[in-house]
Amino acid sequence: MYKINVSSAGILKVLVLAMFASIYLSACSSSTKVESDMGIKGAPDWVNEGNQALNDKKGRYFHGTGSAPKMSDASLQRSTADNRARAEVAQIFSSYMNILASDYSASLSDDSASVSEQALSRTIENATKLNLVGVEIIAHWKDKKTGVLYSLAELDMKKLKTVSAAADKMDPGLKAFISENADNIFDSMSKGN
Repeated sequence: MYKINVSSAGILKVLVLAMFASIYLSACSSSTKVESDMGIKGAPDWVNEGNQALNDKKGRYFHGTGSAPKMSDASLQRSTADNRARAEVAQIFSSYMNILASDYSASLSDDSASVSEQALSRTIENATKLNLVGVEIIAHWKDKKTGVLYSLAELDMKKLKTVSAAADKMDPGLKAFISENADNIFDSMSKGN
């Protein structure tokens, strides 16, 4: 057997680069338009466009679209569509946070890697949970032909910065990185839309 002596910082760097590559590739495909141009006549644009990271004059947003089939209980149908839309935002936002974490880890030098992969992962998970509390349902639309109800969930990027700045237990370097780079990373995700 051969023994390979690799420092923990070296392992962390390799893991982060591998994770970044896989997340970036999946984020490019899954966080743009999941169901592009569904072609439902008479539906609002957001129904046909599907999930996306949206950057427009009003700001930066994560949009998730959920649907529920026709049900005899209208409140259950609405709740199901709303929860599915929130889940789509959670998936997009999680990809975004993973890219942000990967970029942050990659920016650290070997001797300044004060944040372990586990601590960084825990911090990102907590920030994700805090931010997803702010997801709002901003629209509903019902297809009169099929009875399917669609919900549109939204998370404003401003909330990420607010939550990150207020987080007591977040690594100061990660806070600064989010403050400086969050918009640029978001913009690179939204260009695929």
